Amino acid sequence: MQYPLTLKFKFFALAPQIFVTDQTGNLIFYVKQKLFKLREQITVCADEAQTQQIYSISADRIIDFSARYHFRDRTGRELGSVKRKGMKSIWKAHYDIASGQSEAPILSIHEENPWIKIIDALFAEIPILGLFTGYFFNPTYLISRPDGSVVMHFSKVPAFWSRIFTLKPVDRMSEDEQQLAVLSLLMMILLERNRG
Repeated sequence: MQYPLTLKFKFFALAPQIFVTDQTGNLIFYVKQKLFKLREQITVCADEAQTQQIYSISADRIIDFSARYHFRDRTGRELGSVKRKGMKSIWKAHYDIASGQSEAPILSIHEENPWIKIIDALFAEIPILGLFTGYFFNPTYLISRPDGSVVMHFSKVPAFWSRIFTLKPVDRMSEDEQQLAVLSLLMMILLERNRG
């Protein structure tokens, strides 16, 4: 992958849609979440027409705060999973990423500063001023190894009307780790999009 990656939500769409482009502006992933599904089922495609499915993301249970989301390639082979870290995620978003069939985390995603989310939610309720929160209060997430070393930096870009995120590597990672990190971040921003 050619970093930095840009993840952009489609602004006018009923179902959440994300376009992931690389440094050159080429579309590498297109994600569309289906509405009104009791059990999350998300497809990750190489094109907007959804003719080339690359990955699928599915929840292990029906609507649950601590569901585990499994990643599979186009052949159905399990690549890994991501899971929200229960009560710890209410205050500060925290997700554990596992590889293959194991549930032991190899990476984790955590919010750098949870106060940003709180300030954003408070200011969003103020008439007129609430229109500008997306420009001034932008969350940042760190992807790190179990020893605490940061390997990627994921942040929201200041914007008035759209949701745009950038992903930049900080340390060396294997291709499998990069793949799991990107899929986990896609699932995380779909889950976190209504939380500021």
